Amino acid sequence: MYTLLANFSFLEICYINSNVPNMLFNFLSKTKTISYKGCILQFYIFLSLCATELFFLALMAFDRYVAICCPLHYPVIMTRKVCGTLVSACWVGGFLRLVTSATLIYQVPFCGSNVIDHYLCDLGALLAISCVPVPKKTLTCSTFSAVILLITLFYILVSYIMVLQVVLQVPRGSSRRKAFPTCASHLVVVSLFYGSIMVMYVSPGAASQPGLQKFVTMFYSIATPLLNPLIYSLRNKEMKAALRKVMCKV
Repeated sequence: MYTLLANFSFLEICYINSNVPNMLFNFLSKTKTISYKGCILQFYIFLSLCATELFFLALMAFDRYVAICCPLHYPVIMTRKVCGTLVSACWVGGFLRLVTSATLIYQVPFCGSNVIDHYLCDLGALLAISCVPVPKKTLTCSTFSAVILLITLFYILVSYIMVLQVVLQVPRGSSRRKAFPTCASHLVVVSLFYGSIMVMYVSPGAASQPGLQKFVTMFYSIATPLLNPLIYSLRNKEMKAALRKVMCKV
């Protein structure tokens, strides 16, 4: 579990650093420019990290399923070697997944205005200034995104349904009280991330609303990584004590 949380934390740091420094630089700079190759690279890295997070959330759901449904077998199943292999598969799968989308976007011809109405090189903003019919490319890229998103979401939901069945069979007591908060923190993170991603890349009308694109992208790329440490630490005694001190001062 700690190996997964450590890699997930590192992923969130990379996620923030893939877009926030450039965004802040553009806010402070008079010449808000980025090269074409730099834009495609930012698009690839940003969405690759997004896909990697989808895989990590599914892997963490599997980890909780094994820990709660097969507690005695957990040390045998989730060995250090298995964890390392699964974590590596998440990283490699996330970055390989976006090769197709980045290649499609790189081949799209751009004409007319070269102003991107966004604070980063995102899919909708790039397709908005392309010379080809937008619906085809949007449908292709959205289909790729939707398949990965729905498969991982379905796996997470199924695993938690099975976990819930096991937890409800446990007599009322400390074991049940521990299981629910452990799963709740992960489900909150899943809801925040998947909800914003589905609005952004699966909803048909999202591409035609630049304001919605910026807000949702800002939410899942900046707000969610900032909230995740708090969500996962709410059951930590030191974290609770620190929050009480802050609230008392306020």
